[in-house]
Amino acid sequence: MIERVEQTAAGVLMWVNSTAPQAACHACGHPASRVHSRYDRRLADAAIAGQAVALRLRVRRFFCGNTECVVRTFTEQPAGVATRHARRTPLSRTMLTSISVALAGRAGARLATVLGLPASRNTLLRLLRALPEKPVGEVTAVGIDDFAIRKGQTYATIIIDLGTHQPIDVLPDREADTLAEWLKAHPEIQIIARDRASAYAEASTRGAPQATQCADRWHVWKNLGEAVEKTVIAHRKCLSEPITPDHHAEGAVDDPTETVETDPPPAPDLEPADPGGLAESSFVARIRERYDAVRALHAEGMGIRAITRELRLDRKTVRRIVQAGDVEDLIAKTTSRHSRLDNFKPYLNQRWIGGHTNITRLITEIREQGYRGSAQTVYRYLRPFRAGRTPRAVVAAAPTASAPPKIRHVTGWIMRDPDNLPDKDCLRLKEILARCPELEATRRHVGSFACMIRNLSGDHLPDWMDCVREDNLPALHSFVNGLRQDLAAVTAGLTLPWSNGPTEGTVNKIKLLKRMAFGRAGFPLLRKRILHAT
Repeated sequence: MIERVEQTAAGVLMWVNSTAPQAACHACGHPASRVHSRYDRRLADAAIAGQAVALRLRVRRFFCGNTECVVRTFTEQPAGVATRHARRTPLSRTMLTSISVALAGRAGARLATVLGLPASRNTLLRLLRALPEKPVGEVTAVGIDDFAIRKGQTYATIIIDLGTHQPIDVLPDREADTLAEWLKAHPEIQIIARDRASAYAEASTRGAPQATQCADRWHVWKNLGEAVEKTVIAHRKCLSEPITPDHHAEGAVDDPTETVETDPPPAPDLEPADPGGLAESSFVARIRERYDAVRALHAEGMGIRAITRELRLDRKTVRRIVQAGDVEDLIAKTTSRHSRLDNFKPYLNQRWIGGHTNITRLITEIREQGYRGSAQTVYRYLRPFRAGRTPRAVVAAAPTASAPPKIRHVTGWIMRDPDNLPDKDCLRLKEILARCPELEATRRHVGSFACMIRNLSGDHLPDWMDCVREDNLPALHSFVNGLRQDLAAVTAGLTLPWSNGPTEGTVNKIKLLKRMAFGRAGFPLLRKRILHAT
């Protein structure tokens, strides 16, 4: 019963008395009505109109009438208002717990203050850690994936129920032994969706031999895309259009190999200091040197981080070299990038051959045509012209043919559904496939594999692998060899409707949770948030 309400500087203070005729003992449950004494408790309650509310609750201490009870007296706990040893009402505690689950420490404390529930960040984290464990229950289909606690150093494993898409447990590492022990404790599992990591495959076989393993279709498709990219790199010469007399514009010289003699104007201040015509060759030489150095250290057993420190290279550069098939593939990937100037090189060639050697004027002209690159790029390209030499682009054709498409673009065209490919890209792909039987065969195999994924017809996989073996496609052969090592799981993944997509979505949510609790997200705290917030 509310006796009175006061407005204070801190908010609203309400004086409340308990009027229940009796109370149950918390130890034995025996009802009691004989009052021993009374005292006041102060409890924080939910806010009213954004103002903090405090309850001044007068409670009674009763004598327990059960002679066998371990307590002599006990304090009543009005239902929905107070609990033992609490300084907040159940409603206030529930609200703060929800805030701590959603926002954790500092962010949660700021929101709680605005809502009239002032609490420190440590209080919110304490409430979060006090949350009880959710029972796993009976699950028949689970998804398993890893995520980084500290990228490149520490990883953990997330396990979700594929039926509800809710996390059911988080393991502190991604070792096969840890996951195998967890699976042994849940013999009711019948489906395990996973990526193609060998550790998870081994753990699933050891811990749940009764379960059907499903390799995730997205990861299988990604592996196929990597094999297609290697195939495109191996046949990158087919990407360029053949040079024919039709490509020569009016005013082109009869002998394209003839050196153009011009009276070069003085070099402008913005002209780069690199030797003319040697930029690309020195760049390729540097790639070869780095490749040899990184591969030598990696062969000695050094990791990527150690090689990064030893050679003072970027970690992504070292990883790209370690994962590259050979140096030629690496050079092809690196040098296949095209600049903004590529579409304007034929115009520059034609103008220079026609005697227009004012570079500043040429830059102005191509800018009017839509060039958005830097002036230094133009000076670097025209330097060989000024030295009296004709660059390779002019030697090949005057003006040059259109630049070949990038390797990643061609890979995307091959992997994409032809019905969703723009007409322009579809036409260029047809021209490339007409020049290269190997890429034509690759496109045919990719289409067949896409049909298997779309129709969940994994029973056709052995026939598909045999067809790939009949063509001279080494990268696809390696892909097929990888499929044979995990054939049962891949076949199940291409046949059953289960996938690891929900697990990947949960991992994406975990990345947000990590950033929200950066600096305080030790594994126990992070685990609590994952299990209760996702």
